[in-house]
Amino acid sequence: MNRLQKWVRSSWSVPVVSGLLILLSFGIERLGGGAWNAVIGPQWWIDAGAHAHGSGHVFTLANAFMLAAAVVAGYGIVVKAVRALMVKVIGIDLLVSIAAIGATLIGNFWEAAAVTFLFAIGHALEAATLTKTRSALTELVAVAPDTAIVMRDGEQAEIPAHQVRMGEIVLVKNGAKVPVDGQVVSGTGAIDEASITGESIPAEKAKSDQVFAGTVSRGGFLQVLATGIGADTTLARIIHRVEQAQDAKAKTQAFIDRFATWYTPAVIVLAVATWLLTGDVVLALTLLVIGCPGALVISIPVAIVAGIGRAAHNGILIKGGEYLETSAKISAVAVDKTGTLTEGTPKLTDIVVLAEDMDRTEVLRWTAAAEAGSEHPLARPILDTAREAGVGPEGIPGQVTPVPGKGIVADVGGRRVLVGNPPLLAQYGITDDAGAGPAARELAAAGKTPMIVAVDETVIGVIAVADQIREDAPAMVDRLHEAGVQKVVMLTGDTRLVAESIGQKTGIDEIHAALLPEDKLEAVAQLQRQGHTVAMVGDGVNDAPALATADIGVAMGAAGSAVAVETADIALMGDHLLKLPESISLAKRTVNVMKQNIAIALATVVVLLAGVFTGGVTMSVGMLVHEASVLVVILNAMRLMRNDHNSTAMARELRTPAKDREAVDA
Repeated sequence: MNRLQKWVRSSWSVPVVSGLLILLSFGIERLGGGAWNAVIGPQWWIDAGAHAHGSGHVFTLANAFMLAAAVVAGYGIVVKAVRALMVKVIGIDLLVSIAAIGATLIGNFWEAAAVTFLFAIGHALEAATLTKTRSALTELVAVAPDTAIVMRDGEQAEIPAHQVRMGEIVLVKNGAKVPVDGQVVSGTGAIDEASITGESIPAEKAKSDQVFAGTVSRGGFLQVLATGIGADTTLARIIHRVEQAQDAKAKTQAFIDRFATWYTPAVIVLAVATWLLTGDVVLALTLLVIGCPGALVISIPVAIVAGIGRAAHNGILIKGGEYLETSAKISAVAVDKTGTLTEGTPKLTDIVVLAEDMDRTEVLRWTAAAEAGSEHPLARPILDTAREAGVGPEGIPGQVTPVPGKGIVADVGGRRVLVGNPPLLAQYGITDDAGAGPAARELAAAGKTPMIVAVDETVIGVIAVADQIREDAPAMVDRLHEAGVQKVVMLTGDTRLVAESIGQKTGIDEIHAALLPEDKLEAVAQLQRQGHTVAMVGDGVNDAPALATADIGVAMGAAGSAVAVETADIALMGDHLLKLPESISLAKRTVNVMKQNIAIALATVVVLLAGVFTGGVTMSVGMLVHEASVLVVILNAMRLMRNDHNSTAMARELRTPAKDREAVDA
């Protein structure tokens, strides 16, 4: 398709041609004292009497060009109006069509041309600016890789990305896009994951790490085992989710749509009544033009598209307009402790020696030997530390007996080893003469999980494991409060002392500890009964009941989870806590813009109505103000495309270090 064909099919061709015809009409009428304005024929239009303006009683060349301008600009509008009527829809196009045809029939060719020209140019501007609000989706599509380098028959082969097969080895070189979701099997490198997670700093990747299609290598060389291809990649799921979300209607938009279904016919009835009562057909036609609810109809969807697009660009997926509106009302946020407020990777922090004939290494050796046969998550940091210290267990204990809620009992080389809490000691009749109880309570008060270790009948020490608090957890709580959240609540299955310690360090408002999954659900329901709109942040497994009960379910680090991307009301693609308050702030900004847009649209109609009945507004002026209000509404929504000061996103040029950009350019 050549440039001319592209231009003809563009939204700008109609207003440009129509505008040129209008200028030509004015030129013919005014240049040379009207000498070029030849008479073509007699008056053929209806005489509007005192209400007619500008046409005279003969049809001139200037009139012909003005009429042609109206036909060029109005043809598409009339076609849309007729098609809408065929499916029983009365819309804005019908109002403009009736006004333009009516103006033509009474000889007001300038008004007919002006109304249709302004409407056409308004649509072209709307299309251009609306495209801008969908730029986030366009950018996501643009990062999709076109080619891939794979190993086939022992040789490198460059193929289209969609032809990569599951299980193939894909090579990712410096500066190349990752063509598949996969796992690194060899090599190291730095991957810019901004298109997926919104994170500005490239992530270091090594063997066993996960990579995503559409991300970009900023250094190194990776061999990747393809585990997700084509439509089964995280990028494809994000694009699909954003498309659905931007088209999903908010409750306010649904109300506006219902309002428009009776408002538009009401405008027609008002115009007809005005004509019958006053006999002024021009006034009636003007009412049709200024009554167009264009700005009102577009006020909500344009804000939703811009808000959801901005969020997606920053690694935040919001399910749709309804969830965006609900998120703006969030007054309480419930968070799981493990993996949300904490790193989710416990580490051994303390070894307290209570037996005189032992040292730290001996206590660690006995504990690790017992935990070697345990399936408890806290066994891993103990075993890792023991191996690093050179006292890792060889093989597994003879017998390991878990005692629910208390700990484990293991047979190690014919000796009984207990690792657990004071009730475990009491169950086996072991007296705590060494002060293990007070030591355990002191460690728990510091936010750690203590475990008392006893060999046979003797308490030899206390060890403690702690999950490190995320560095940005306190800032997240502060920013949630700044965003208008009244209460931040911790829901955890951990002990009260541990939970209180973490809550104190992070500034949590309310703590619920030692909870089972059904208890978390009840805690969320209780907040709702108190009148709160509740968001629940969790891992989607133990927290599933609470996530389902909450008004908004939030999944963190969802980039690697297809289920989270598809099911969460808000999916935070990166493992970045500050994206949570950012998502709520953005939702509030979007809803505020929606309200502003509605106010602008309604105020415009009221002012124009007043102007019409006082005699100061014509059809052309009314259409000009109407289209201006539509553009104001769109431009107001486009403010959402800018990040505010609390955004976790950085400018694109700051995402890539200068030396990396130079390497890529080279």
